[in-house]
Amino acid sequence: MPHAKVNPAANKFNEKDAEILSSTSIDKQDDRLKVFSRRFEEYPDASVVDVFKSGMRVSASRPCLGTRFDINSPFTWMSYQEVFTEALNIGAFLAAVLKLPPESFVGIYTKNRAEWVILELGCYLYCLTPVPLYDTLGPEATDHILMQTRISVILCETPQHVTNLLRLKNSAQLLHIIQLSGRIPKVNEIKQQAWGWQEALKAGRENPVEQRQQPNRKSLALLCYTSGTTSLPKGVQITHGNLIAESLAMTDLLITHGKQYVSTASCDDVYLSYLPLAHIFERIMHVLCFMHGMRIGFYRGDILTLVDDMKELKPTIFCTVPRLLNRIYDKTLAQANSNCLRAAIFRMALRRKTNEVNRRVIRKNSIWDSLVFSKIQSLWAPPSSRKGRPSAVPVVEGYGQTETTGGSTVTLPGNPQTGNVGMPLFNNVVQLQDVPEMGYYAKDGSGEVCIKGLNVTPGYFHMEAETAKIMDSDGWMHTGDIGQWSSDGFLKIIDRKKHIFKLSQGEYVAPEKIEQIYSTNVYVYQVFVHGDSLENFILAAVVPNPEAVMAWAKKRRKPENLKDLCNDLELKTEILQSMQATGKANDLKSFEQVRDIHLHHEPFSVENGLLTPTFKAMRNELRRLFGETFTKMYRDHR
Repeated sequence: MPHAKVNPAANKFNEKDAEILSSTSIDKQDDRLKVFSRRFEEYPDASVVDVFKSGMRVSASRPCLGTRFDINSPFTWMSYQEVFTEALNIGAFLAAVLKLPPESFVGIYTKNRAEWVILELGCYLYCLTPVPLYDTLGPEATDHILMQTRISVILCETPQHVTNLLRLKNSAQLLHIIQLSGRIPKVNEIKQQAWGWQEALKAGRENPVEQRQQPNRKSLALLCYTSGTTSLPKGVQITHGNLIAESLAMTDLLITHGKQYVSTASCDDVYLSYLPLAHIFERIMHVLCFMHGMRIGFYRGDILTLVDDMKELKPTIFCTVPRLLNRIYDKTLAQANSNCLRAAIFRMALRRKTNEVNRRVIRKNSIWDSLVFSKIQSLWAPPSSRKGRPSAVPVVEGYGQTETTGGSTVTLPGNPQTGNVGMPLFNNVVQLQDVPEMGYYAKDGSGEVCIKGLNVTPGYFHMEAETAKIMDSDGWMHTGDIGQWSSDGFLKIIDRKKHIFKLSQGEYVAPEKIEQIYSTNVYVYQVFVHGDSLENFILAAVVPNPEAVMAWAKKRRKPENLKDLCNDLELKTEILQSMQATGKANDLKSFEQVRDIHLHHEPFSVENGLLTPTFKAMRNELRRLFGETFTKMYRDHR
């Protein structure tokens, strides 16, 4: 696969570009997809191995994977050639020593680290398929995956991971465990044979084997298990072609059509890997980095030390999710509002910088940068290390899901508009289909977001019935999201088809849309909206924002204890009225406004089983937790 080349001449984003690129017409999207497909068809046998070799041609002796062992040490790097050599050795270990036949599944159960990537590449070199497991999946989901895939070999990080696995009902099928750290169990301690990482590499090096037939575009690259919000996880089949098409499309759109703001991707770029590698988003970013010979540095495994890792690595590319951005935003606001003078300066600085961005003035040398924003800006690479790039950080937002190999739409670099998720990538076509029960019609520019293209999964592993639920007879993948085309041709996500319920008066309610609006309220940290088909109004369980609630309590000289404050009727009334004001400001209909709330002091989390590993609400579990409370609240309102 050739290294991507782009024209270094940079032209600013303008309205004409948007008009050309963001056409929502299916015919025009089809035309773009056909052009992209012709380029894609030139490489029928390409796989992720070819992508890595492409990067290795550019960066053979340059750094590839970096590890930081403690807060006082710099990153230690392996070169592209060193990574490839270790991948050959671990692949030979799997194929020759453990004698795994082609197309076998290999489990990976660890946080982001270099060995994760090396094992994955080793699998590809010998036609094996890695199955990533979330570190926080939980025993039931992990056992389900073991049963479905019949994994016999798995990479684990610590002795505790091994202990957790061996407690599972389906652990008997595990024959070999590769352990990365801690004491390796002896032969008489467990039924499985345990190997240290270096021991496995040595065994592979001493037992070289001819590489098998290489995977091609249609070969299965990953089984990516989605974190189910209402059921056991489903294994999304991702092919090598899916991964390559997604990476090429992101390169085309972000680089070719955002040159002024992104410039040519190169081996000088640095990426910080901290989002779980079991998620498709992070996997795509790694493939994209390898395509261009970039460096990937791994965080130390603790989100609390992420900022320190950023300061040391100085990434030029940083991916994140709304949850983390919301935390940064809330913390920044809390610091800014610590006194009146600081709050006034922050508001003025934010207003001035926002005006500059809206006028496409991208810089970080203003007085407001020096006074307010320099600490955040210092986390990224300095401008001098990014030739031809502007001296501020361009932000790009995308929309997609595991079933579309990550992004389906992406905002254009340099476009200051917010509130949309951009235009379709060139590897897929986006169509809106009628949802009459919710009042959305394609003729009005709104409907369910449906996707067809080279990035769409072949389906769920061994779950044909589940596949049929999302794939229609014409090949469209139904996302369950409600979208709307903006006047300039960008997609907005405005609602959710799934999880909707009907109230007694016949009105349909989409709770996730309402939760998203209420989550912007200063008092709300988390919220779960509930309705009943026998009732004509909705309720909510709210986890209050501790900082806002403590400030409220301090002004009223009340005990600053969150658990006790959750039983305070005055606080409940204050939060309910504030939420209703937020709902009104965001045009919620009267039946979409909560009538009453229950305050809950313990946050919803992955650990207590109320959030999925991707931080989505486990709605069935939340309904069970608050079921009796909601029943009593409805009874009290009769």
